[in-house]
Amino acid sequence: MEQQNQYIKQFPDLFKGKKVLYVHGFGSSAQSGSVTRIRQVLPNATVAAYDIPLHPQEAITLLKKVCATEQPDLIIGISMGGMYSEMLYGYDRILLNPAFEMGDTMKDHGMIGAQRYQNPRADGVMDFIVTKALVKEYKEMTEQCFAQVTPEEQHRVWGLFGDEDTTVDTYDLYHQHYPMAIRFHGEHSMNDHAFMHSVVPVIRWIDDRQTGRERPIVYIDIHTLMDGYRKPRSSSQKTIRTLLETYQLYFVAKAPAEARYYADVNAWLYEYINVPAYDHTIFTDEKSLLYGDYLIDIEKTDGMATLIQFGTDTFKTWDDIADYFSRLGGQ
Repeated sequence: MEQQNQYIKQFPDLFKGKKVLYVHGFGSSAQSGSVTRIRQVLPNATVAAYDIPLHPQEAITLLKKVCATEQPDLIIGISMGGMYSEMLYGYDRILLNPAFEMGDTMKDHGMIGAQRYQNPRADGVMDFIVTKALVKEYKEMTEQCFAQVTPEEQHRVWGLFGDEDTTVDTYDLYHQHYPMAIRFHGEHSMNDHAFMHSVVPVIRWIDDRQTGRERPIVYIDIHTLMDGYRKPRSSSQKTIRTLLETYQLYFVAKAPAEARYYADVNAWLYEYINVPAYDHTIFTDEKSLLYGDYLIDIEKTDGMATLIQFGTDTFKTWDDIADYFSRLGGQ
């Protein structure tokens, strides 16, 4: 996988002093580049990863034992690892492109026969064989998915699904059991850009919930983000990514008069804001009643939140807004 290190940024306070367990995908190992990426982004968290056994029953037995011993604060599983992670009940989990139909996936993508591990493994084994018997083992294992879904579990699991994933697409299957399902801009393999813009916001939400952290709230009227061609204004996306590190953001639009408006707003936010807008979009005709710390709006709105009026002499551009919040220092 080509690394795009210009996207990587460290967050020393994120999951500080906590444990993160990474569960790799099929044919990979604990030496996956994703492990290195997570350790870079969360430098003060303990990030553990293990070589997952080829046979699924051995794999889930190992992972349950690891969880019982390590008690991770967060489990991140990708592809096959996402499938296993779903079954690790009792822990906060992020499932990235989870392969809940592993047997079918192995057949559909011609994986039967001699294979080679993508990354070095601790036992030195580099080659393995996928047999029809092994495919059957995986089919039997995936039949055990979603066996212990409870209302509590439903709020401890996040599913992230790449909209350009041509390997697996289990969004609908997952969404039958868990409410928090998000499509992100990316492929099956997670690169640095997708991880920073899609996974890190979810990690931050989970960390905030675990620690009881309440960030200052910033409401952003969506028209401040759009230019006359309905494209993102200059520096708006960059500023959003910076504000996310310190503030709780909500995106505000007028209450829809018809379903098409609602769909258009959500489609625009999905395209240009993506994951940070998930469950953080508010439709209202009474912006003055929004209870929070700041409101970025084109209109002059009197309310409970401090108004930052976009387009005025003080806040002509999103760079001006970014400078303002930088001076606030997170207040």
